[in-house]
Amino acid sequence: MTSTAADERFLSDAARYAAYLETPEGRLRLDLAFANLQEFLPPITPSFRALDLGCGTGNLGIRLAQLGFHVTLMDPSEPMLDIARRAAQEAGVTDTIELQTGDAGQIADFFEAEAFAVILCHNVLEFVDDPGPILLSVARLLRRSTGMLSALVRNQPGEVLKAALVNGDLTAAANTLGTDSGDESLYGGKVRLFRAKALRALLEDASLQVVAERGVRVVADYLPAKVSRTDEYDRIFELESKLGTQPEFAAIARYTHCIARARAD
Repeated sequence: MTSTAADERFLSDAARYAAYLETPEGRLRLDLAFANLQEFLPPITPSFRALDLGCGTGNLGIRLAQLGFHVTLMDPSEPMLDIARRAAQEAGVTDTIELQTGDAGQIADFFEAEAFAVILCHNVLEFVDDPGPILLSVARLLRRSTGMLSALVRNQPGEVLKAALVNGDLTAAANTLGTDSGDESLYGGKVRLFRAKALRALLEDASLQVVAERGVRVVADYLPAKVSRTDEYDRIFELESKLGTQPEFAAIARYTHCIARARAD
C-alpha cells in the first residue's frame, strides 16, 4: 500500500489493514495473486533481488524471501513497515529482507537501473497521482528482457458489481460505471479504478510487455451466506483460480492482475 505526499490515509492505523488481510477476502487476494505470480517467476539465483513496492504488511515480499529472493520492502508508512519487520522475524527471513521508507514516486531516487529481477506493484497504482511515471520508473529498475512486474489494481467492472450486488446501491453502481474512481471502503476517500485495457496500455507505454492477465476474486465476494468463507476456503480458492484464468470471468473480477516483462529495447 502506498500514498502520494498529500494522501495521509494509509500512514497510520496500519492495524486495520493488517486485520483486513487476515479475513477470508484479504487472504484470498494475497493467495491468488501469489499463485499467479509463482507461475512466471524466473529460476532463482542468489543474486536475484525483488522489490515489493507499497508493501504494506510485507506478506507477499516475505513469501518471495522464503523462496530465495533478496527482497526490499518499501512503504511510506512506518507502522506498516514495523508490522512487516515483525513478520519477517517470525518467518526467519530477516537476513534477506531490507526495509525502505518511501513512496512509489521516489523509487527512481533510491535504486539503480536494472536492480531487480521482480517488482511487485499491488494496489499501488490506485493511489498515486499519475500511474504512468511510476511505471516508467519501475521499467527502468527491472532487468532488461528478464525482469518481471506483477501489477494488481482494482477493476472498474468489479466495483460496479460490488456496488450493486454487495451494497445494494444501484445509484452507486450506475455512477461507477461511468467513472474511473470509486470509494475506498477500508479507510474512506476515493480510489482510482482501472479497466484491463487501460492497464495494458499503461504497461505497454512504459515498455513493459504483458505476458499474462488474470482476474482476482471473481465470485467470492458474492457467495451466499450458506457458503462458509473459512470452512470452504480451499474450495473457493480452487474455483477462483480456475475462473481467474478465463478472460470472460477475469473481465468482471474485483481485481485485475497483470504479469509483464521488461522489454530489451
